[in-house]
Amino acid sequence: MTPTPTKSLNVAVFVTVLLLLTLTATAQAVQSIKIGLNFPLTGDLKDMGITSREGAEIVRAEVNAEGGLLIGDKRYPVEFIYADNESNVEKAVSGALNLISRENVLGIIGPCASSNAIPVGGISESFKIPMVSSTSTNPKTTLKRPFVFRACFLDSFQGEAMARFATKEFKAEKAAVLFDSENAYPRGLAEFFKSAFEGIKGPGSVVAYESYEADDSDLSALLATIVKSDADVLFVPQYAHELPNILKQIRAAGWKKSVLGGDAWEASDLMENCGDLCKGLYFSSHFAAVGAKGIAGDFVERYQAQTKQSPTAFGALAYDATKLMLKAISRVDDFTGNLFIDRAAVKEQLASIQGFQGVSGIVNMNASGDPAKSAVVIRITENGEFESYSSEAP
Repeated sequence: MTPTPTKSLNVAVFVTVLLLLTLTATAQAVQSIKIGLNFPLTGDLKDMGITSREGAEIVRAEVNAEGGLLIGDKRYPVEFIYADNESNVEKAVSGALNLISRENVLGIIGPCASSNAIPVGGISESFKIPMVSSTSTNPKTTLKRPFVFRACFLDSFQGEAMARFATKEFKAEKAAVLFDSENAYPRGLAEFFKSAFEGIKGPGSVVAYESYEADDSDLSALLATIVKSDADVLFVPQYAHELPNILKQIRAAGWKKSVLGGDAWEASDLMENCGDLCKGLYFSSHFAAVGAKGIAGDFVERYQAQTKQSPTAFGALAYDATKLMLKAISRVDDFTGNLFIDRAAVKEQLASIQGFQGVSGIVNMNASGDPAKSAVVIRITENGEFESYSSEAP
């Protein structure tokens, strides 16, 4: 829905006033490193946000156990301030404004979902505050935004990785796609999968490309088209909480072939809600807890000790995003206490990080804020475990 001119003007004036207040803020003695976390702790995507919070909290506990973050010759305790965006765009934006202008945080971690991260990225760029989204894979999040970064791969690569996997694993010659056209994440990932698959198998090899709106509960007509298309695989880039209803309808429509998904399939409660419908299916991810070794294995152990559950990729990426932010802060030579100066200095350090060994892989950051990382293809086993099945490199 397009906002009215009056509403747009009021928002612009409000943001401008807050920006001016930020730019004219005087330097103050720093007592702690305040980081804002913009996560969905309630709402449809709460599992994603809660898991992300747990991953980030492990970092805070580690750093503060050492006496705080070392900057120069002094240690500062790390303080987290949360903004629950309630899985909602407006709440994500208002939460970001509160973190920036009232809580005076040095940087922001999140949001998780691209539909929230894209507008919050715009706010962060306007206020010149470094932001690291742990899991937003849509290219628009960082596009032409030097202050906005991510800890994950992009949907352009994820779509390509799953298209390659479909052609190699299933010898697929034709593919179908089903997606929600109103949400930035599934819409973007669907487009990239289609482009990559047709790049491999030729124009027209995606024989059914069916979109629906978020409020559509009956997908039978679209699924009838997909079944009749005689596609070899079906790509469904939706969120985990949507899968049970979608998969029930897919099977009821008579589709018996493979169903593939993206990283948003991953949730700690997926098997509880999806059960047998999800077993044997594949999705792309950033991290696999089962069989993790080295620092990844250490992270899994710490996460399990803290939560009594195995971490999903959202927890691992939030851990890495938080470590990246704190690493950049620790590398600032002159920590002045002036937010405008210090935020800009942190941004410069983020852009220069190379060879960072995260639990989800090595991060070589660049000025675009988009690290190049491999994707893990996860198979959901008959026991309901997320098994690392293969990997796709950039």
